Amino acid sequence: MPTLQKNLFTHIKEWLLVTVGILIYVMSWSVFLIPNNLIGGGVSGISSMIQYATGGVIQMGYSYFVLNAILVAAAVVILGMGFGAKTIYAIVLASIALRFLPGMVPATIIKTLAIDNGKLLSVLMGGLLAGIGIGMSISNGGSTGGTDIIALIYTKYHNVSPGKVILVLDFIIIGSSLFIPSFVNELDAAGMPVLDASGNPVTFKMPFAEKITTVLYGLILVTVNSYVLDMYISGSQQSVQLFILSKEYEKIADAISQEMHRGVTVLDGKGWYTKQDTKVLMVLTRKTDLNLMLRYIKQLDPNAFLSVSSVNGVYGKGFDTIKK
Repeated sequence: MPTLQKNLFTHIKEWLLVTVGILIYVMSWSVFLIPNNLIGGGVSGISSMIQYATGGVIQMGYSYFVLNAILVAAAVVILGMGFGAKTIYAIVLASIALRFLPGMVPATIIKTLAIDNGKLLSVLMGGLLAGIGIGMSISNGGSTGGTDIIALIYTKYHNVSPGKVILVLDFIIIGSSLFIPSFVNELDAAGMPVLDASGNPVTFKMPFAEKITTVLYGLILVTVNSYVLDMYISGSQQSVQLFILSKEYEKIADAISQEMHRGVTVLDGKGWYTKQDTKVLMVLTRKTDLNLMLRYIKQLDPNAFLSVSSVNGVYGKGFDTIKK
């Protein structure tokens, strides 16, 4: 019987997609958000405020790693949670990339894509890329930690959903930027940073009025980021329902249940045209597993008759859980 279990290529692909997702997320900050001195939610938002407040002395990558390390340690002590290798890898990779990637992007590219197009377009593009990057990482088993950990700790002792806690934290983080000084680079007529005699960028303190608009842009950023992330996750975790009619139904049922570890329900049916009794397999699985399942069904019975339809929600073991 052909095996349906994950092979080495699948594991490599998952790690590769986590890596690509984290790099896309960091690129959104490096190209669109940091050059425009924009604030976001979560640990990234806090780290960006620290970088702006210190005039770039404390780079975003350092504070991002330290804050996530503290949160992970607190979660292990309070919740007893075991974090997967991909989550730790994603946090470390994001920290390293946030430290080095911003300096590797040519200033002309940043000026063309971000500075010249204004903050609003940068917020939209940055939120879009960040949502895609995080969604790609989460869908393949990675996670950037951050305020998600605080939400899990809080909801352990309070009857409130984690999503509401994360939303409140994002608003607090973005709003607090009003009271934290930000030092931004002075730009010349061409939109390039002005350098002093030592070759360092010349900075000045951001006016309070501009900080108010930064808060508004931050709220837009969180909204765009959350929407894109939800769309990406819902698309990758969408479920499908299959009805399979085949003379080899026993082999197909064994392969799906034993190799893919998906439940199979065998229904009694009768073909009204042939007036013959038949067996119908009903299977619920993730959309991402559909192509692999179809390929093996065809291998076991090229003449199998199938019906595939999308379902709005599947709750139970192996799928989603019903929230209280």
